[in-house]
Amino acid sequence: MAFSVVVLAAGKGTRMKSSLPKVLHPIGGIPMVQRIVNNAESLDATAVHLVYGHGGDQLKASVTGKQINWCLQEEQLGTGHAVQQAVPHISDKEDVMVLVGDAPLIQTATLQRLADVKATCDLALLTVELADPTGMGRIVRENGNITAIVEHKDATDAQREIKEINTGMMMMSGVDLKRWLKNLDSNNAQGELYLTDVIAMAAAEGKVIKAAQPDAVEEVEGINNRAQLAALERALQARQAHALMMDGVTLADPARLDIRGEVIAGQDVSIDINVVITGKVVLGNNVRIGPNCLLTNCTVADNAVIEANSIIDGADVGECCTVGPFGRLRPGAVMKAQSKVGNFVEMKKATLGEGAKANHLTYLGDAEVGDGANIGAGTITCNYDGVNKSKTRIGKNAFIGSNSSLVAPVEIGDNATVGAGSTVTTSVDDNALAVARARQRNIQDWPRPTKK
Repeated sequence: MAFSVVVLAAGKGTRMKSSLPKVLHPIGGIPMVQRIVNNAESLDATAVHLVYGHGGDQLKASVTGKQINWCLQEEQLGTGHAVQQAVPHISDKEDVMVLVGDAPLIQTATLQRLADVKATCDLALLTVELADPTGMGRIVRENGNITAIVEHKDATDAQREIKEINTGMMMMSGVDLKRWLKNLDSNNAQGELYLTDVIAMAAAEGKVIKAAQPDAVEEVEGINNRAQLAALERALQARQAHALMMDGVTLADPARLDIRGEVIAGQDVSIDINVVITGKVVLGNNVRIGPNCLLTNCTVADNAVIEANSIIDGADVGECCTVGPFGRLRPGAVMKAQSKVGNFVEMKKATLGEGAKANHLTYLGDAEVGDGANIGAGTITCNYDGVNKSKTRIGKNAFIGSNSSLVAPVEIGDNATVGAGSTVTTSVDDNALAVARARQRNIQDWPRPTKK
């Protein structure tokens, strides 16, 4: 049956002590409410009704989705009132899944389980068993059917022994939801409309109420402050690290890997400590990542090695390449097979040809380096004149001596040689030697300066 999703994301989140709306705080590099929206869309929900309040402009600028209906809750008058804001978008003939926007670790499989349970009953709740449910609403059953949610302060001693608690997430038909929402009242200490009151209404009508449960408690844990945000961040990272290891990746220490995006890894990949992965990263077979590396939106092909303390951002590293230690590849950098970038070498919008090497202390920007070329230590492609950027082309098997400056636009031919310390401003033909430096003078018996 078709269904839509209502996401409750209107809370101010004052305990976060932030100008950023609570649900926009990132977990695993993604705003927590975006994770909820992504899960809903992965289930092929017909629409996502996002109930917002505080920081609406920031939310609309940050959260994306195929079919988001923005539902403003101007006053925060309770969860029932929040769902009422989505009613104009809800059809009587569809089911409605209600989710909270601050429980970002909920998994798609769990939401599918909730939908599957709803197919067998009138109202499906997502509940969880806690070792210590103190302060939480208890799930009360009669003959297996859920009949009520009793708050801790109102529970009897026997009810307080119940470990099953409510998570605030549920699913029901649109027509039932609308009817129950109309009958909510604010006759409580907070003067608010509580969505959980629909449970008693459903039970009074003789509805069948069942529960689904998550695989882990952290899936339904909410975030209200920075400490809880940090705790769930670690839980997410542990989950992602475990998934990588189950796929055959070796992690030197699973607790010291941060994935803030997506990583796709081949066979026999090895990742050392303190590696941070952001955006989408693809690692081929037998890739080795050294300690303290940052990989962002990049591809690393089979048998490549990224040595310690290297940064790969928006770059493509070919097969059997080596980067670092302390290498930096910026967006548009391409290393072809068996090429090498050594320590303190930076590339930006540059291609390093097959088997080419830049081993030390070099900047290659807006450049094309041919196969087999050797770039000496301290070489710079001077690509920027203060206004425009120009390109440097270095031919196959060219040799660029140490401490050379290649002033773009300039071309160095195949098999050409540039003498160390040269500043090259005009193109060099194939097989030629370019030496562009002042003639050395040696002055005998030169008096060295002395202190005055």
